[in-house]
Amino acid sequence: MAKITYIEHGGAEHVVEVANGLTVMEGARDNNIPGIEADCGGACACSTCHVYVDSAWVEKLPAMDGMEEDMLDFAFEPKPGQSRLTCQLRVSDALDGLVVRMPERQI
Repeated sequence: MAKITYIEHGGAEHVVEVANGLTVMEGARDNNIPGIEADCGGACACSTCHVYVDSAWVEKLPAMDGMEEDMLDFAFEPKPGQSRLTCQLRVSDALDGLVVRMPERQI
């Protein structure tokens, strides 16, 4: 189980515990966190679960694969080095304390 902080574009914070094995996107969906739409349900076929990863966490996350990189081309205002798709971030104890910020909107 990992505590993850989701920060809405307007600044509202949501700290939730997410079970290991789920994705950061599923943690948002299961806890009704606004700002992550996840239209494709986690298939990495859209960019509606896009977030900006807190700079302290960028190097701690697994590298993104080519599919995620391609999908980020469709995200709203991606930030090189910080943008990730939450459907591609699998939760483990190593992610305890992760902080992600939502963009102004999803596409």
